[in-house]
Amino acid sequence: MNKSLVAFALLVVTAAGARAEDHAGCTMAPPAAHRASVDHRHDAATGVGHQDAEHHFLLAKDGGSIRLEVKDASQVQARERIREHLQAIARSFAAGDFSTPMLIHDQLPPGVAVMKERRAEIRYSYSPSDRGGLVTIATGDASALTAVHDFLRFQIRDHGTGDPDE
Repeated sequence: MNKSLVAFALLVVTAAGARAEDHAGCTMAPPAAHRASVDHRHDAATGVGHQDAEHHFLLAKDGGSIRLEVKDASQVQARERIREHLQAIARSFAAGDFSTPMLIHDQLPPGVAVMKERRAEIRYSYSPSDRGGLVTIATGDASALTAVHDFLRFQIRDHGTGDPDE
């Protein structure tokens, strides 16, 4: 075999491996192990298994929302744990405390620094739903809005909810 051809093949294989390693920690499309870790930490934080709940992150013109609900309405205890979790999230975010998303995702989600800085410009409100609850995030501040959308888009990707990111 031609030495040039062997060297070229070796270069292609090495470059492909390097590119794969460069994207190993990319949150745009988390590998299965990362997603499983996120699910495990989320289960511990909420007290409800991810397989028993539906999580949605929705963007809105003035912010967005975090919705978490049990799949089976007869799971009353799980529904109550979700409600408690979401009420705590609304309170902690309003206070500038984003330790729960940091714990769940094992990293500081995009947008959090600005959301902390602009917290007086952002409103967080909790409301119950039949199967869980909703945290609504609203702001009239342009930089806070961009940060909220960045935060929610990250959640959509990292949890793999498939929600629209626009």
